[in-house]
Amino acid sequence: MSVHKEVKRVTTHVLQEMKHRGEKISMLTAYDYSMASIVDQSGMDIILVGDSASNVMAGHETTLPITLDQMIYHAASVIRAVNRALVVVDLPFGTYQGDSKEALRSAVRIMKEAEAHAVKLEGGREIKDSVDRILSAGIPVMGHLGLTPQSIYKFGTYTVRAKGKDEAEILIEDAKILEEAGCFALILEKVPAELAAKVAKEVTIPVIGIGAGGDIDGQVLVVHDMLGITQEFSPRFLRRYHNLYEEMSGAFKNYISDVKSGDFPNEKEQY
Repeated sequence: MSVHKEVKRVTTHVLQEMKHRGEKISMLTAYDYSMASIVDQSGMDIILVGDSASNVMAGHETTLPITLDQMIYHAASVIRAVNRALVVVDLPFGTYQGDSKEALRSAVRIMKEAEAHAVKLEGGREIKDSVDRILSAGIPVMGHLGLTPQSIYKFGTYTVRAKGKDEAEILIEDAKILEEAGCFALILEKVPAELAAKVAKEVTIPVIGIGAGGDIDGQVLVVHDMLGITQEFSPRFLRRYHNLYEEMSGAFKNYISDVKSGDFPNEKEQY
């Protein structure tokens, strides 16, 4: 007799229905149990366990150093906190490019060991074989086009992508290739708003943007950026909803002061 956990409310099918009825999709990153619990309980539709953990959790300059084992650790922590959102996990650099069998092994590990709901891959036609093989195992795949941070050394800059006609046409073609392959959704990062809107109209799957304008199906941000924990990163597309850096710094300084002065703990705070 099998034991079934409660089915997650947000599924790939639900996201497709949201696009059809014009309801915007909300998506944020999370990398640990405590933060994921708050994000999920807020009513977020999708939680991305992004390889941006390499930056905001581990302090690396790029997303390239993070390993599959580390991504599984973060993803498993997030999954244990989530009751509603769809949890998508990035396949890290070097675990899917150029080898579709390796891509499937990586995706299977994430699904089995972290109990994730879907995986995300960066790139277009060049990763189609990997997408096909992962989908053949019944694993949902989210695509990612535009600025693809795992290719930062090829681009040489984090500037807006696909501003030229040729690159824009390639991006549209890649979006259609990923849709036809069976991807359930697509991330567009740092592309002109007009181009993103065109992609969202030409494909039937949800298109979620980060720095891709508002005429698409949803938005995603890095939680540390939108909460104001990271201060050195201020792109045009980022809206800060809080200044946790300032608030946390103040709390830490108050704690230090109370410890130094002997005010903490007081009589009510001891046994």
